[in-house]
Parts: sequence; structure tokens; C-alpha cells
Amino acid sequence: MTSEPAAVHRPHHADRHPVRRMVPRSRDEPHRVATPLELFFDLCFVVAVGQAGRELAHDLAAGHYGDGLTGYALAFFAIWWAWMNFTWFASAYDCDDVPYRVTTLVQIAGVLILAAGVPRMFAEQDLTLSVIGYMVMRLAMVTQWLRAAANEEGQARAVALRYAVGITLCQVGWGVMLVLPHDVRPYVIPLGILAELSVPVIAELRLQTPWHPHHIAERYGLFTLIVLGETVAAATVAVQSAVDEHEGLGRLVPVAVGGLLVCFSAWWIYFARPVHDHLRSNRQAFLWGYGHYLVFGSAAAIGAGLEVAVESAVHKAHVSEAAATATVTVPTALYLFTVWLLHARHVKTGAEQALLPAATVAVLACTAAGGSGVLAAGLVSAATVALGVTMHARGGA
Repeated sequence: MTSEPAAVHRPHHADRHPVRRMVPRSRDEPHRVATPLELFFDLCFVVAVGQAGRELAHDLAAGHYGDGLTGYALAFFAIWWAWMNFTWFASAYDCDDVPYRVTTLVQIAGVLILAAGVPRMFAEQDLTLSVIGYMVMRLAMVTQWLRAAANEEGQARAVALRYAVGITLCQVGWGVMLVLPHDVRPYVIPLGILAELSVPVIAELRLQTPWHPHHIAERYGLFTLIVLGETVAAATVAVQSAVDEHEGLGRLVPVAVGGLLVCFSAWWIYFARPVHDHLRSNRQAFLWGYGHYLVFGSAAAIGAGLEVAVESAVHKAHVSEAAATATVTVPTALYLFTVWLLHARHVKTGAEQALLPAATVAVLACTAAGGSGVLAAGLVSAATVALGVTMHARGGA
């Protein structure tokens, strides 16, 4: 792969002019951290994540597994893909002037439109509002790439233009999809997703954009934190509502304790070791970045599963105890395995390598415990953290 051109190094916020040239940031820029705008961006995006999680919980509790999982996978793809594209672009070209900020706020408006359409997507398979919100986000991204292209030259300019053209063609495709018959859409949507996923690969085939490894690792970590926070909030609201309506606190304590242990362990495991040194090239970064669809999606789905487990504990869900427990254990196991696959295995050695895969199997086995399965999964997760800390301490010694 061709190495990236020498990027222009300039301190962020050094020039307070309302309009600046959008030039590439340096990959070696010191002290590169997330900006307040990026944090605001994440918080607004998690609104859509929470909406998708609530709808998933509703469908799972009713036993509508196919519709719920399909709707969730589609809604989460739209949220994650728009978030990810902005994040990598910002890492390379964030100039933080007025046009950049306004365009980013337009993207935020787009995700809120998408979030407003999520309930209709689940209940009526009506994609119109969510697709419109998605197109708003993506077309705003086109203007950012065109602006970057205007200030680049040579191969770097070609990369930016390929992004702009590729994203635009994809949005034309989504617009056409909306006017197609409903029975045709399930065949068109996977093609649209494949086209979206291929745009960065094609655009950066010969030259990679100057994204910052430390910044990217931090941005993904922050979004993981926010998603886990949304999971805890959803579970808390579910427990509070169940107590208010059914006064079944004794039945809810095991679910609440198990859920907290799962969430605390998920945080600990993700941030156990830094991963930015692994992100050296596009080959590693693409696999890592794309794989986080499963990390983010499973983390949010844990919250939906805890809502179902709470409803099952007070006999409000229309599924068996084992099925309700599976709504927690399956996404927890997926989270543990994916975190290991994406970066934990790159920074661990010896017996530590087998810890998370073994924990994945053990958490799935907790499904057989029925109503006690969530607590069992939480204890397994906590034990995994404790073993990991012990192994690391012994290895360091």
C-alpha cells in the first residue's frame, strides 16, 4: 500500500477564522483528543441507539425474534455506518470552522430523523423516515469530502472525490429503493449495504487518508462507553418500572445484579489494554473498524436483553425463562468474543489468549440456568475479569 503524503501539521484551534482551508491533519499530531463537537455527536447518535434497543426489547419480549433482530440489525447498521464514516473523516480532516460545525450539526439532525423513524420501521416495516434521515447524514458527508478534495491534489484529491461519488451513488440507490415494491426491498437492501461497505475500500485502495491512530482508538472507546451507559440506563428504567407496577423486587434483584456485573465487566474487558499500536495500516484498521459493528451492536443489545429479562421476572414477557435469559447471554457472549477477536488477542499472551473464548462458552452455557441465568452470566463475566487481572499481574511479575 502506498504510504500517505506528509500531512500538514498545525495545532488544532490555532486559527479562529470562521472559514479555514480543510487540510489533512498529521498522523503524528501530539495530544490529539476528541473534541466537544465529537462528544456531542456521539451523545446524539446514542439517542438512535437507545430507540433501536427499546424496539428490539419489545419484539423479543413478544417472541417476534425474526422481525426484531432484522429491524435492529438494519437500524443499527445505519447508525453505526454514519457514525463511523464521520469519525474517520474527522480524524483526518477536522478543521473545526463554522462550515464544518454546521455540516456536522446537519448530520446530527439526520440521525434524529432516523431515530424518529425507528418505531415505524419495527412496527410497520416502514423505512421511509429512517432512510430519509440516513440520506441527510450521508449527503452532508458528501459535502465534507468535496471540501476536502478542493484543498487536496494528486492521489489525495482522487481519494476524496471517490468518497464523494461513491457515497452519492449509494444514496441514489437508497432513494430508488424507497419507491420499489415492499416485497422487492429485502433483496435490494443487502446490495445497498454491500455498496456502502465497499466505498472506503475502493476509495483508499491506493492511498489511505491521514487518520490518527490514538484519536481513532479513543473515539471508538468513547462510543463504547456511551453505548454501555445507555445499556445500564435502559436496564435501570426497566427495573424501576417493574418495581412500580409489580412490586416484585425480590425477583428483580438477581437480574439487576447480574446485569450490572455484565456491564461493568464489559467496560473493564474493552479497556484492559490500549489498542492504538495495532492500528498501523488500512488493512488492520478496516477489519478493526468494521468489526465494531458487532461490538457496539451487541453492547446495546445487552440492554435490550436485560429489559426482556426484567419483564420475564415479573411474568410480563411472552417468552420462556430460558429464552428471556438468552436475550442477555447471547449478546454478552458475542461482545466478549468480538472484543477478543478485534483487539484483546493482539495484546495478550499465553493462557490469557484462551480466557475470553472460554468465557464466551461459559456465558452461553448460563442460558440453561433459566431465571438465574442472568446472574450466572454476570458472575462468569466478573470471574473473567478477576482471572484476567491475576494472569496479567503474574505475567508482569
